[in-house]
Amino acid sequence: MSATSRAFESKTMKTFTEFSQQVDYSLMDSLQVDPQATTDGHDYHPRQVFSGHYVPVTPTAIPSPEYISHSKTLFDELGLSHDLALDEQFRRLFSGDISVAQEPMRPIGWATGYALSIYGSEYIQQCPFGTGNGYGDGRAISVFEGLFNGKRWEMQLKGGGPTPYCRGADGRAVLRSSVREFLVQDFMQALGVPTSRSLTLYVSRSETVSRPWYAQNSRSIDPDILVDNPVAITTRAAPSFLRVGQLELFARRARCNAHQGALNELQMIVKHLIERNYKQVIDPSLTFTDQVLELAHLFRGRLISLVANWMRVGYCQGNFNSDNCSAGGFTLDYGPFGFCELFDPRFQPWTGGGDHFSFFNQPVAAEANYQMFWASIRPLLNDNTEALTRLDQIRDDFADAMRKEIEVMWAKKLGLLSYDATLVNELLQLMALSKVDYTIFFRKLSYIPDQILPLKESFYLPSSEQVYAQWRSWLQRWRDRIASCGDLKVISASMKRVNPKYTWREWLIAPAYKKAEQGDYSLIKELQVVFSNPYDEQSSHVSTNFDRLKPKKFFNAGGISHYSCSS
Repeated sequence: MSATSRAFESKTMKTFTEFSQQVDYSLMDSLQVDPQATTDGHDYHPRQVFSGHYVPVTPTAIPSPEYISHSKTLFDELGLSHDLALDEQFRRLFSGDISVAQEPMRPIGWATGYALSIYGSEYIQQCPFGTGNGYGDGRAISVFEGLFNGKRWEMQLKGGGPTPYCRGADGRAVLRSSVREFLVQDFMQALGVPTSRSLTLYVSRSETVSRPWYAQNSRSIDPDILVDNPVAITTRAAPSFLRVGQLELFARRARCNAHQGALNELQMIVKHLIERNYKQVIDPSLTFTDQVLELAHLFRGRLISLVANWMRVGYCQGNFNSDNCSAGGFTLDYGPFGFCELFDPRFQPWTGGGDHFSFFNQPVAAEANYQMFWASIRPLLNDNTEALTRLDQIRDDFADAMRKEIEVMWAKKLGLLSYDATLVNELLQLMALSKVDYTIFFRKLSYIPDQILPLKESFYLPSSEQVYAQWRSWLQRWRDRIASCGDLKVISASMKRVNPKYTWREWLIAPAYKKAEQGDYSLIKELQVVFSNPYDEQSSHVSTNFDRLKPKKFFNAGGISHYSCSS
């Protein structure tokens, strides 16, 4: 064994005791607890939370938890032995039994409240009290926050039981949605898209819940049957789970002077956001005003880059409200998401989403969320006219900065040194005319073909000779353009690093969670392997099974081509 291997081996945590020593509760230690919360964390019924940044909540364990899988990638990053996923105490903690906590861990988790805005409009209807004081983490409970290799991670159970924000629901997540979230977070990380991460996935073999879903071969838009589902808990990890909606909640309270400490609570959570997500890039010696302005600039850049990456890989968030928008600038809350197969700028997998959250409208949705972020931090600068002017300019420049980032993204997908509006717009029109598969098309194009025959393999329907003539004309002009950009082999290799070979196809994911319901986790593990290297040419078996057009029978299929948010 080499010295490097021995050093790595010595740092690998093999026991739950070693894991527990990494704990560091920055959120609970630096922010304010709800003064009306119980001390034992048994806070499971819907109620209004009027102040404080978090509510202590003890998760509700799923009975007889069975291991399905863990993220080998994240375990390696954290320095955890893979055997820990099967450790009794580790399994119990991440299936909801926090009683196994060892000092310095605390035998209690926490949930947070937040506000909701949709496209820049404030909503309180989702709060059962009509006040906005009962909306937040209804089934997401954080149970661990610690430092691993100098980096802070918070670990949160999705489906860990009810909280004061559960709005009367059971606080559970079903196996189907848990498998989807578990798989997609690692996939997005491998694609190079900023994201929350997957840690573990456990399922109960003795507890089920009923959810509306789609019957076999259903073509219904809305779920048409009730299905008994095994409950599961997937643990997601991130530097923090602070959302734009959280800042919004405290800004709303400060704006209407809801209580004496409202403005101070807003200031505290903004400082905490800077510490948790921007510590490495915001100089702590700056005045707080300058830190807030730098935060506004940096978050704008992260959000814009994130959305450009979504569009690059064909991802559609589906429900990009302010409460689903991470203030750290990464993808968060994988509910009704999807990946575009047949190219359609209006692609939207969620039946409740509409055009405003569609694939090509995501830049506009992001700007609406940024508007709420801007409005939330503005009260902190109210006594500084110059700072307010600078903050307003950062907001006003959002659309232009987004446009430039999207143009850079298209240039990279096409191997161009600079954006060419004519080439891109003509291409998008041809893609729509020929009903191309978004991922397969751009991967085929990455080989820089000199004729359209390889590209036809990405077409869902044959085109007319007139359209093929347009394709040939476009292809020749594009090749002429990139020929002036450098060596074609180098450009091709660069394009392949931008345009993935493999993508998320819902009709290949559904069999994985259906098999899992029968105790067969083999397809989940196979998908983990495929998704870990989405840009690589893999085996012929993988190519045959995972790199292909969507079969006709899955178009308009409920639960495959479209689905509700039921999870």
